[in-house]
Amino acid sequence: MADLTTLWEVGLPLAGAGGALGYAKTRAPRVYWSLVGLPVAQVRFAATYRSTMDVCGLTVQPSRLRAFLVRNVARRADVQPVPPKIRRVRGSSTGMRVTLRLPAGLEPADVIAASERLRHAWGVHSVHVVETRPGFVELRMSGYDVLRRVRMPRRRPSGLMTVPVALREDGTAFVRDYLKVPHALTLGANQSGKSMYQRNLIAGLARLRVALVGIDCKRGVEQRGYAPRLSALAVTPEQAAGVLDTLVSEMEDRFDLLSQYGAADLWALPDEVRPVPIVLLVDEVAELFLVAGKKDEERRDRMVMQLIRLGQMARAAGIYLEICGQRFGSELGKGATTLRAQLTGRVVHRVNDKQTADMGLGDVAPDAVVAVTSIPPDKPGVAVAGDSSGGWSRIRTPELSAATAAEICAQFAHLTPDLPGLAPYRPAVPVPAESVESVPLVKPVPATD
Repeated sequence: MADLTTLWEVGLPLAGAGGALGYAKTRAPRVYWSLVGLPVAQVRFAATYRSTMDVCGLTVQPSRLRAFLVRNVARRADVQPVPPKIRRVRGSSTGMRVTLRLPAGLEPADVIAASERLRHAWGVHSVHVVETRPGFVELRMSGYDVLRRVRMPRRRPSGLMTVPVALREDGTAFVRDYLKVPHALTLGANQSGKSMYQRNLIAGLARLRVALVGIDCKRGVEQRGYAPRLSALAVTPEQAAGVLDTLVSEMEDRFDLLSQYGAADLWALPDEVRPVPIVLLVDEVAELFLVAGKKDEERRDRMVMQLIRLGQMARAAGIYLEICGQRFGSELGKGATTLRAQLTGRVVHRVNDKQTADMGLGDVAPDAVVAVTSIPPDKPGVAVAGDSSGGWSRIRTPELSAATAAEICAQFAHLTPDLPGLAPYRPAVPVPAESVESVPLVKPVPATD
């Protein structure tokens, strides 16, 4: 009886703890990683670091001075190869970061090539290698799939034109920084999460002191809800042509202002004369290229020319482009490839064919094309982000409904600047029903004594 009581007192708490950990591993991976995964990973990393580096080919032969000291001072006949020195180890709720000092003879590319082997050796979900400065790399290890349930980090980069949009695979925020990457192209098939990406982007831009200009030739079905925060909205190709002409005229006026003050770009102007930055949001770029007959070709060619001019020169004037579409390449017509060359940032969601992935990333990050074609259809919002440096990473945008994005735009409607040239294209903002005072249809008759 005493043995049964002891078994009950000890076994029941252990079973409860095991069940709680199993539940946390599935439903609360951050908690499980912090309690179990991180300590285990740190011990495994410390115990197997030297042997793992040796097996993965990330060691170099010691210098003559080091070999001399080992043989004559330490009195050891065997001289071990030298792995990268560990400078710092930090744990987080999503993974672990290790800063390494590379010895002479190793370069970051060697560590990047061995990242998959390091992942299996240390039992983590992924290992990303980032060069922090010459001679130093940072291993960003993810303890679990952070893209399965997106949760943006609390500490996010901030700046004048910085918008955190999505979560990277290494647990950091994917940031849209217009001062570093002024123009971008976003591609994706239907139900791929491309609209979710746009919502997160617009919700972030709505909080900044910028002018938002929308072009949505699907009669505004995507961008009409953001009307309180838009300085202009074009819902037909005819209106889009007028908006683009106005933006090019605005760009030329700003160049005159830059020349007057001897400034290289908008941010070099004094605060009191600096115009507000403008972000042009094109929902489906193919609608600007496609024409029904020859009578529309002249308008199409003019719109394409204006877009190319904005892509080539508008950065200095503080006008930035966000181009979205399902496909974007030479088959759209004359000028499409020239415009794509001006769009430095690339974000490609799930696509229907490999050619579309090549259009988006083949010219800037060829290695990322395979990653795009492997995105499963049951994970909307997962995308591959690349840039002209050749680097790329998997990202996923957090879920944000259209109604919530519209509420954010209405909340920050007071930040919408008034641009006189775009006044004819300012969208009408519907008045909420509760704000309209009801007027009685029958005039009340005062009571008499």
